[in-house]
Amino acid sequence: MGNLLGSWRFKEPSTIEECDSTWGSDSEGEEPPAEDDSGISDSISPADSERASGQAGDTSPQLMDSPEAAPKMKRSFYAARDLYKYRHSYPNFRKSRQPNEYRNLRFYMNKIPLVPDGIYIEEILTKWRGDYDKLEHNHTYIQWLFPLREQGLNFYAHELTQDEIKEFQSTREAKRRFVAAYSMMLDFYGVKLLDKNGNVTRAPNWRERFQHLNESHHNYLRITRILKSLGELGYEAFKAPLVRFFLEESVCNGTLLNMQHSALEYYVYTIRLPAARRRLLRYARQHYRPSHAFLWGPPSKKRAGGSVGAGSSGIRAPAPTPEQQRRGEENTPILSSHDAIMCQELAGGGINGCAELGSSGAGVQRALMLVEVRGQRSDYDEAFPF
Repeated sequence: MGNLLGSWRFKEPSTIEECDSTWGSDSEGEEPPAEDDSGISDSISPADSERASGQAGDTSPQLMDSPEAAPKMKRSFYAARDLYKYRHSYPNFRKSRQPNEYRNLRFYMNKIPLVPDGIYIEEILTKWRGDYDKLEHNHTYIQWLFPLREQGLNFYAHELTQDEIKEFQSTREAKRRFVAAYSMMLDFYGVKLLDKNGNVTRAPNWRERFQHLNESHHNYLRITRILKSLGELGYEAFKAPLVRFFLEESVCNGTLLNMQHSALEYYVYTIRLPAARRRLLRYARQHYRPSHAFLWGPPSKKRAGGSVGAGSSGIRAPAPTPEQQRRGEENTPILSSHDAIMCQELAGGGINGCAELGSSGAGVQRALMLVEVRGQRSDYDEAFPF
């Protein structure tokens, strides 16, 4: 019996509908309580309150309710499956055979530097904040600042483990620095963290930073990683305020138009509680133009044998070949669809090209630099809609 249980694998979903429990019954857990030991103050300063209340007077371009004004979009099975695995804690994940060194926690305790750059967390937090060129063009720090249980493109960064997550969440110093790193990245995007509940508003320099964010699409991938990491390290409650903010700016105000699809297709679905996702999607649907093109539910009608989500194709992913099945059972690292985009760009031959990168720092930097040089969407947008 032990061998049977040890070889059992969770059947992965093969359609968007199977990945998305937002509008149906689900078993994805309850919303965690707000984090009290977050490392930031409870109060909102008068200046912040004034800025927040002053947003109502801002006039921003609005999307027109016409087919011509709407970008052509569709749901991505690859995105839905990637985020399904995340929300369900990677059901087929196998523990690494390597000893658990708690490298992410030790980095946040300022005991080891970021590799390959050799920089400690305190230096990043004190010297990099406001250095937007460095935050934009350095591509190795993001995997260290926001670790996940999946492999990123910096192969020197270590994946989180369950034991390390528990230890991290009980270490006040690490949590304080994690929130400081989150605040630093929000500032980079033109957003200000207001309180210990994760509420956010526009930063004083939001116009300049939003203009940059509209043109720097690789930062959309970073934001998805940040949202995932918040959930892993005990700050699930921080996600909804940030996602709501980006929906407001991209869908309602039109100030982050290029982020609109990423916010709806990725950011919303990093949130584990279906009720919270429904609230965000209903909010977005009220303001989305043209309204008939909204793809993210709720389902318009029930069909015999199940429901079909709005905007989804219902097409199943191709069945794996025996060789692919054998490879899937081996102990290989998880690679998110976001990082697969970058690998595909480098290798020019699909996701399997990632193996050619190796583990050298030069390979990592070359991959990320090539993505940065392009800076535009390419022909793989149909599979990975960024």
